[in-house]
Amino acid sequence: MKRTALSLITAVIVLGLLLTACGGKPTPPPPQKTEAPSAKETEAPAPAATEAPAGVEPAKEIVLYNWSEYIDPEIYTLFEEEFGIKVVEDNFSSNEEMLAKLQGGATGYALIVPSDYTVGIMIEEGMLAELDHANIPNLANLRDDFKNVPYDPGNKYCVPYQWGTTGIGYLSSEVDEPTSWAVIFEPDPNSPTYGRTTMLDDVREAFAAALVYLGYDINTTDEAQLEEAKQLLIQAKAGLSGYDSDTYEDLVAAGENLMAHGWNGDFLVAQEDNEDVAYTVPQEGGVIWVDNICIPVTTPPDQKLAAEMFIDFLLRPDIGAMLSEYTYYASPNAAAEELLPEDFLSDPAVYPPEEVMSRLQYIEPVGEAEALYQRLWDEVKSAPVP
Repeated sequence: MKRTALSLITAVIVLGLLLTACGGKPTPPPPQKTEAPSAKETEAPAPAATEAPAGVEPAKEIVLYNWSEYIDPEIYTLFEEEFGIKVVEDNFSSNEEMLAKLQGGATGYALIVPSDYTVGIMIEEGMLAELDHANIPNLANLRDDFKNVPYDPGNKYCVPYQWGTTGIGYLSSEVDEPTSWAVIFEPDPNSPTYGRTTMLDDVREAFAAALVYLGYDINTTDEAQLEEAKQLLIQAKAGLSGYDSDTYEDLVAAGENLMAHGWNGDFLVAQEDNEDVAYTVPQEGGVIWVDNICIPVTTPPDQKLAAEMFIDFLLRPDIGAMLSEYTYYASPNAAAEELLPEDFLSDPAVYPPEEVMSRLQYIEPVGEAEALYQRLWDEVKSAPVP
């Protein structure tokens, strides 16, 4: 996810803030950024409350634990100018990295951005604070299908942030459109993509690609099927230059690699650097996902209030549109969609047509089998290249 130029929407927002600076405040849901303090170096928070006690003032600074380059930094500036609350950003590369850090006792994060299946895990483990909807009136702007998601009915703990798909990005000037996952899992030494391809460094995403190619449910807990997927992932290593969840789209745009397993918005933003970067979902299907913004249960009341104010700010129509224009991912915010350009809304790589949607699966929590997935992934990564 790469930084885009300041959009027309951003300019309108800034102008509006300047014009209203002397008046009342408006009603408060993958760049350059301020260096974030280590989570463990921040002050240990008090036990969480589900809502701020009467008289609690919002904290003046909060830390957001997010995917890299997954928010327009101008949003932080606008929020701080209006509310006097600074948002500091720290980053992770996978849901598993974020989850392990919080399970290990890391504190200090007021906001986190986990994907759908990880939200389910965190709710089950009691890691998330319940949202005070009274502090987030802009929840009403969400599309109806995002107001009652299966992993968090009624948005009790989280608010959908962005959504998208996982497929294959490629340099169209050098290679044909990859119509099947076979280009990764049946590596051809004579192909120009051989040794110039990456896969996401993400256990569930990597196994999802292998499982969908094999025709299996991407959430299977069948050990035989997972072992078959593991062998396929090991076989794929012969044609890979590595595993990468952070810079894969840049490497394709630069022509260093010709193909990569990754998230749609990253490739679409990379088109700014190279218009030949393209994205597709192979014929076997792929992953559809929803990232969410949530508050850890360890967050103290003053930070929780500030965090809810920031969530509400993100859910404003103009800010929501600004977010999606920057990340080039689809918005769950119906009011924001009304402000997005028609070419964005009609781009099938952003909003997949029904024919593609029918081939997509959500990654879901698999309970105790999460450990099995991780063990097999460790075996994939430690296996010698065939």
